Amino acid sequence: MPDSFLHSEIHDQPAVLARLLDQESANIQRLAAQLRAAAPRYVLLAARGSSDNAGIYGKYLFGTLVGLPVAQATPSLYTLYNQPPRVEGGLVIGISQSGQSPDICAVVEHGRASGAPTVAITNDPNSRLAQAADHVIPLHAGPERSIAATKTYTAQLMALALLAAHLADSQAHLQALAALPNQVAQALSVEARVTAVAERYRYMERCVVIGRGYNYATAYELALKLKELTYVLAEPYSSADFRHGPLALIEDGFPVLVIAPQSGVYGEVVDLLKRLGERGAERLVIGDGAEALAEARSPIALPASAPEWLTPLTCIIPGQLFALALTLAKGYEPDHPRGLRKVTETR
Repeated sequence: MPDSFLHSEIHDQPAVLARLLDQESANIQRLAAQLRAAAPRYVLLAARGSSDNAGIYGKYLFGTLVGLPVAQATPSLYTLYNQPPRVEGGLVIGISQSGQSPDICAVVEHGRASGAPTVAITNDPNSRLAQAADHVIPLHAGPERSIAATKTYTAQLMALALLAAHLADSQAHLQALAALPNQVAQALSVEARVTAVAERYRYMERCVVIGRGYNYATAYELALKLKELTYVLAEPYSSADFRHGPLALIEDGFPVLVIAPQSGVYGEVVDLLKRLGERGAERLVIGDGAEALAEARSPIALPASAPEWLTPLTCIIPGQLFALALTLAKGYEPDHPRGLRKVTETR
């Protein structure tokens, strides 16, 4: 595959995750102790774009590991309607690779002014977002020169996972995180297979991307990568929501990309794959279970199994590689998608 910033940054991810673990674990452990003492009753996450997809993952993490309900903020209430909701008793977390978006900063600034504990997860520890928050978790991803986020996205997932594991004070979860950089490195070994598969989809103009549970976030992130890099109209769904109406889209040859690692939702996803097969869908499956992969026209087998709560970090790797390979197959430039800039400031 021809080299690009995007290709290099995809392959940087094992090192980025290992560095984040090494340099931020003690900081996050101290932060978690302070947050446990504050005893927040819920979490409010504020983010946009890929960071918002990381927030979807956060909803599952804090719900399952910590037992806290999670809401995703509506930033326009702060910046356009001037009607910010009350956040007393909550933990406010802003997620942004650049830390520059005014609306995300406004959510965190309001949270801090209201007396709620606030955390910034950002790749720029000197950014406005970092300055707005009580606590900062730097991503240590280094410069991300390609417009499409890859290593900052997985670093955000890692930061959220570390925070949730420390809030839960779970050594088992922390030990699982220590193995993750190596599992991500193993996931990169599917690159040749993904490149070959992408050629089949050179002329794809639309598709749906399906995940459930923790990998609902992966469906959203892969769909975003396909839209911004390949200009394919890719719509994300949970496998449950897809049955409630969108299933009518499926006709012979309609492309469906399914994230299907072995998990608590695995049986339900396999059942949907079989139904999609009956309707003639063109099924690309990323997973590690024989039954799901057997339902695919284009199976992409993950070489290493991670605990379900960490599979969004391994499953997105083949997705990133697929988006890059399809971009090149279509003859597009991977580092500078049309009409996009690295930092998007919304209000």
